[in-house]
Amino acid sequence: MLEAAKRYAQAHADADGVAVTPISGVTVVRQTSPSALQYAVSKPLVALVLQGAKRVTVGSDTFDFGAGESLLITADVPTVSQITRASVREPYLSLVFDLDSAVIESLVVEMGPTPFLAGAPVRVDPTEMEVADAALRLLRLLDRPASLLILEKQLIRELHFWLLLGRHGGAIRKLGVPESHVQRVGRAVALIRDNLAKPLRVEQLAAAAGMSQSSFHEHFRAVTSLSPLQFQKQLRLIEARRLMLADGQMISNAAYAVGYESIPQFTREYGRMFGLPPARDMKAAKMRLRTVA
Repeated sequence: MLEAAKRYAQAHADADGVAVTPISGVTVVRQTSPSALQYAVSKPLVALVLQGAKRVTVGSDTFDFGAGESLLITADVPTVSQITRASVREPYLSLVFDLDSAVIESLVVEMGPTPFLAGAPVRVDPTEMEVADAALRLLRLLDRPASLLILEKQLIRELHFWLLLGRHGGAIRKLGVPESHVQRVGRAVALIRDNLAKPLRVEQLAAAAGMSQSSFHEHFRAVTSLSPLQFQKQLRLIEARRLMLADGQMISNAAYAVGYESIPQFTREYGRMFGLPPARDMKAAKMRLRTVA
């Protein structure tokens, strides 16, 4: 699997080291040096690390993992990640699969009821043999486009099946159960994402989730590890940083675009989250880019 992923990434990776495949929801990530901190709100996924090592932090929990291990994320959560081991000779390589709730729901119906497992939305464990085998057969189809058209869906389904049978199948299963707490909280998360610059009241979010306010607070934190306000704030700051880095927007424009009315407040909260105020953070990012170039 390492050799197959390496060949595809070398031929197709973009400037950020991401090689999007023709298989829906499947990407290969390749980096030839340790990275700076990366901030994102990750959607449910599983990442199989094939070479190198990475660190991911969610709230107060930090996970260090490497080749032969998999990162599982079962909710929309803000993450801070960093590739910690990579080189030109042995680049960091991982295979990332988005978890498909429709596929999971179909499998859950066929597999029948099983107790749910409680736990954090992010976890790391050794990659299970059946998952690795299905992933390898899927990768091999990238060299056979005609076969890919016919076999892609059933292999994606098989991959989800083995994940559901694995040690964290209960956590994944919740993604495919209609009206589960995970799906209800997901509707509130979607509302926050779609209205990033607008003030949202807790009662609006609770109504979207179909819960009382007290129940909503409890389940939102259980699913995402954050309160709704903390989640919205982190999402706004991550998007503002992206606007400044990727789109070159001025600090004030980025702050207003994500709903801040006070630049001093934005600067304070940005510094607390990213470790540097916006201007210094952008300067440091530009220096890193020049160094890499």
